[in-house]
Amino acid sequence: MFDAVIVGAGPAGMAATLTLGRVHRTVLLLDAGQGRNAPAAQVHNFLTRDGTPPAELRELGREELAAYPSVEVRAGTVSGVRVLDGDGFRVELSHGGAAEARRLLLATGLADELPGPRGVEALWGRSAFHCPYCHGYECTGKQVAVIGANPARVRLALQLSRFAADVTLCTGGGPLDPASRATLESNGVTVRCEAVARLEGTGGQLEQIVFESGPPLARDAAFVVNVPRQRSDLAARLGCACFADGCVEVNEFGQTSVPGVYAAGDMARRATVPVPLAAVIAAAASGTVAGSVIDQDLLCADFDLPSPFAQERG
Repeated sequence: MFDAVIVGAGPAGMAATLTLGRVHRTVLLLDAGQGRNAPAAQVHNFLTRDGTPPAELRELGREELAAYPSVEVRAGTVSGVRVLDGDGFRVELSHGGAAEARRLLLATGLADELPGPRGVEALWGRSAFHCPYCHGYECTGKQVAVIGANPARVRLALQLSRFAADVTLCTGGGPLDPASRATLESNGVTVRCEAVARLEGTGGQLEQIVFESGPPLARDAAFVVNVPRQRSDLAARLGCACFADGCVEVNEFGQTSVPGVYAAGDMARRATVPVPLAAVIAAAASGTVAGSVIDQDLLCADFDLPSPFAQERG
């Protein structure tokens, strides 16, 4: 039996594996392949790794984990999981076989659904973005569009206006309240209210936004609405509490509502955090925390010690 099975080999899963491997815990890390940021050219806002391609960052992580003999990495996904009588979990592997572990960490991440406009999929991660902290700096001095009309989109347009050469808010066909429009225009942000027909570009580079009526708008980048969803249903099958947006609810230690099950990365958040954090470095940090708490949890179980991270059970 492994000390822990970690499902998902993105930044959160690898960071937790590294933490546990360094204290000689036996860990099985299951890697399903490319993660959420695979379409992006580079990872940003990660100290010492700013500008690293996502695939290269994953490969560096795999190389570091190979130094720890108690760590095993396998390619594949999980087809099923169940709680064992007494303590632990049995994880059924999609390519056959199973593994048992005393603790389980879910780091399966989120996937992005792109409700529109047409053409955004070909530009996603290259010149169509959702996070100003991941990709905003690369828009410095460029012509940028923000698509949407709710208060969060207005706030984003104002944020980008500090360093983009030109920002236009495209409401997508609906009106914009007069107060928001006045704030935008007084700060140099133009507003287009026509319905957006499509985004056009070549080789992943946005060139223009085409509207249902009116002239097209030349742009270098667009910030679009994405709808994150769980990449895996394992948390739901285990009965972990989730928020209305689908994120798994965890406490500050990465513990879910199911004893022995932890979650880390963008798939999980605390109740005090209103939205999932997309930053790669935040995912890695959450994995480090979860890995440390898993080790302490097992240490207390092995020596019958009181746990400083004990979960309240309803």
